[in-house]
Amino acid sequence: MRPKAETIANVSVKEYCFSKKQIRGVVEASQFKWTFTWYFNKGLLSVNPPLGRALIEDALLRFLLKKDYELEVGNEYKLTILAKF
Repeated sequence: MRPKAETIANVSVKEYCFSKKQIRGVVEASQFKWTFTWYFNKGLLSVNPPLGRALIEDALLRFLLKKDYELEVGNEYKLTILAKF
């Protein structure tokens, strides 16, 4: 039985703004690096740059939906993605 492919992504929260209802941060996985903005009142996620965005977007959205109330500015979090980058 082959082990499942996975990649660990590092998520850093840079800004948590209640007035704008958004979280801004950075995600790094393998050689990729993205910035994101999570509009938690609308459930919308913006990830840039578009290169490789499909690799991270769904997993990051699930992570944010599950953990958004636990996230703090300046902290780093780990996210396991079931794919090898």
